[in-house]
Amino acid sequence: MKLIVGLGNPGAKYAGNRHNIGFMALDRIAQDHGFAGWKTKHNGLTVEGRFGADRVVLLKPETFMNNSGQSVQSAMRFHKLEPADVIVLHDEIDLAPGKVKCKTGGGHAGHNGLRSIHAHIGPDYDRVRLGVGHPGHKDAVPGYVLRDFAKADQDWLDDVLRGISDGAAELARGDTAKFMNAVALRVAPPRSGTGTKKPAVAQANPQASAAEPPQPAAQPEPAAKSDERNPMQKLLDRFK
Repeated sequence: MKLIVGLGNPGAKYAGNRHNIGFMALDRIAQDHGFAGWKTKHNGLTVEGRFGADRVVLLKPETFMNNSGQSVQSAMRFHKLEPADVIVLHDEIDLAPGKVKCKTGGGHAGHNGLRSIHAHIGPDYDRVRLGVGHPGHKDAVPGYVLRDFAKADQDWLDDVLRGISDGAAELARGDTAKFMNAVALRVAPPRSGTGTKKPAVAQANPQASAAEPPQPAAQPEPAAKSDERNPMQKLLDRFK
């Protein structure tokens, strides 16, 4: 079994926030794969399902971001899981919008949700870092992640969420390469083949192609015959 956790804050007020992209990803997975019946358990919302023979639990902690670890720890204990069985999807300001990267272990980089999970279960769990971009100054980060995605973000956001859902089975099986490939096919689909360009064909001169057939060479005029008549014959010939 895998416990797939999406981070965010509960309530309609936060639903469209950048900080809630983890919730959005789990909602898309549940919708696309027919995982129905979210239940309130472990200080969060959970739903169970399968990818073939692989059983998974999706968890959206409702403790607010800063206390996400409480919910994750409770679900782990109930299902008798280890940190290696946990995958956390979260917003990442150090990645450009639309970028997705996977990571195992390491620090929390100041992310309050990860900080709480570290405190409750340690750092040795898998993460899917979902890039949302950086506001440019660290003092602006709290307000930035707690604002809704802009309209201009909707296309790439939808592509990322669909890609995560497409690759969810591979993610649960631990095949990170296939998971990332599924995301890439949505975010940067291959262009349709353009074929091999044919060499340019020189255009014939239309005048040349419609050229008139060659004219026969002009024949020289026959040379004038010399007049050998005497004057009397010439005179007689005029009056004939």
